Amino acid sequence: MKLLGRLNSPVMYMICGSIIAFVAVICVIFGVRAYRTGKALGIDESKMKRVIIASATFTVLPSIGILLGVIALSGSLGTPWPWLRLSVIGALHYETQVAEAAAEAVGIGGLSIAGMTPEAFVTIAFLMSIGIMWGMVLMIVNGKAYAGKLMAPKQTDRKTKKGRIDLSGFGDTAMTAMFIGLVSAYIAGYAASIVSGNGAFTFTGSPLPLAVAAVSSAAMWVFIRIRETQGAEWLDSFSVAGSMLIAMISAIFFGKIM
Repeated sequence: MKLLGRLNSPVMYMICGSIIAFVAVICVIFGVRAYRTGKALGIDESKMKRVIIASATFTVLPSIGILLGVIALSGSLGTPWPWLRLSVIGALHYETQVAEAAAEAVGIGGLSIAGMTPEAFVTIAFLMSIGIMWGMVLMIVNGKAYAGKLMAPKQTDRKTKKGRIDLSGFGDTAMTAMFIGLVSAYIAGYAASIVSGNGAFTFTGSPLPLAVAAVSSAAMWVFIRIRETQGAEWLDSFSVAGSMLIAMISAIFFGKIM
């Protein structure tokens, strides 16, 4: 517990908090400038205020998912570091997956303060940072060219020998495929604990992760069905956080009965 106390020390809070405060000030400056620019362009102030209120409202529930991520990581990495990562540039699914993978790579058998060492923490923190910084770096190099492509007319298809291929949704498809691959890799690791013998299946590990994964998948499917059938597009902002909350509740429930 001595290491956890150092990770939660006032110095760590000061370092991480100052960076978060700097980013928050930048956000306020950009928000004020955007509002003033809207007024200069003649946009109705009442409409801009409605947009501000709606945006603030719709960020509340998704931010709960971020808070859950901070809480989940704080037990092994302290509070300041996950708070910094998930407040500034980190993504919830990225931070938790990379931290877990890095912990296993350094040989501490997963995220746990019991096996955490200063060297392991430095390695985990380094990998969490280095893996996600390339978006910022590449924007310095090719940001202007990329912005020009966004402003240009969309290329919706490409001619091939067999016809034309629709490319309009390739980015979304690629991201979805990558995420499914990551999730499948984790689920396969737990599914590998199922052993078949003498006509019966047994678990060499705990079935809890698979049960929670099934519940969270079902919850997400319900959110998607409601959005598609009821036209509730606003659910897109809440589906991930809602599924996480339902999954965590199911983990507590299954943990008591398994």
